[in-house]
Amino acid sequence: MSQVIDIRKVSDPREVIHRVASLLSEGHLVGLPTETVYLPAALSVHAAAVEKLRLAVNGSQPPGFPLLISGQEEALDFAPAMPRLAQKLARRCWPGPVTIAVDVGKEKGLLAQLPAASQDLVAPGGQVQFRVSSHEIVQSVLKLLPAPLVTTTEAGLPEHPSATARDVQQRFGKSISLIVDDGACRYGGPSTLVSVTNNTWRMVNQGVVSETMLGRLSSETYLFVCTGNTCRSPMAEAYFRKMLAERLKCSEDELADRGYIVASAGLAAVGGAPASPDAVDVLARQGIDLSSHDSQPLTERLLDQADHIFTMTRGHAESILSCRPELADRVELLAADHADVYDPIGGGVAEYEQCASEIEQHVRTIVSRIQPT
Repeated sequence: MSQVIDIRKVSDPREVIHRVASLLSEGHLVGLPTETVYLPAALSVHAAAVEKLRLAVNGSQPPGFPLLISGQEEALDFAPAMPRLAQKLARRCWPGPVTIAVDVGKEKGLLAQLPAASQDLVAPGGQVQFRVSSHEIVQSVLKLLPAPLVTTTEAGLPEHPSATARDVQQRFGKSISLIVDDGACRYGGPSTLVSVTNNTWRMVNQGVVSETMLGRLSSETYLFVCTGNTCRSPMAEAYFRKMLAERLKCSEDELADRGYIVASAGLAAVGGAPASPDAVDVLARQGIDLSSHDSQPLTERLLDQADHIFTMTRGHAESILSCRPELADRVELLAADHADVYDPIGGGVAEYEQCASEIEQHVRTIVSRIQPT
């Protein structure tokens, strides 16, 4: 049987991680814990190891062995034509229990550099599955390796998935040289497999993440940003919700179900502050309720999840892009003419009314560009 090392009981876990990386580099199969199930893994650039993995599953694996990778950037290295929708799901689901399958297309990227045996195994029919585990052991091992790992499709596991080290040991026996035991997996069930073609997705196998949740995760997210998230960005968010609901002929509460998430945040905001009283009053006259607004700071997670980031001023945009230049295609000024929307805080009601009028006009332009599906 395979050797099992309980990493929770060793004095230096790093020694185990280095041993795992060495075994994989030498062509051995290793059993690794993920947040969903234990998986056998082979180094993708080692043809003999990949063939050993194919033989180990003994025909129980459906076509397409996933690549276990470190993150979205590596997925793009192997599939440069990865659709925008797939990249969105990757931003929002990884690391985590979602496997994303995409068509490789003519530009195979680094996939073309894998041995032929690996290409045949991971990209049958020109589609490849990517999995990014949140488990610290997997991430640590991948940092020491020159290439991704090939593993098995969790959808092809037996009725009782390998939720423990003993499970995977009993299933694969001597095929695996070493299994790292880190206790029962968090979920104890397979990851969700979703196939993305162009801008549509299809659930192939429902696992930890439900189809309803995937629908939410594939939504278009609009984020409005100002300084304190108590005035300009909350007004922009509120106007956007109202106008978009009218355009889609639904209630604001139904926007998420129609595929739209709307939020606002502030670069220097504190959490839980209400909207400014004048902003509440000005919008209340138009039948828009800001009284329940709670401010929130702009976080890396919000930036990662947003598809469209609208800032009130050039300074706001520059502040975001100075730290996250890769977001240049998602950050733009609220005003189409690139004029700043100035902060009315400290002024009177008239300044708030003028600010709200400007924001309403700019938001109307943005909403007019959205084509209901």
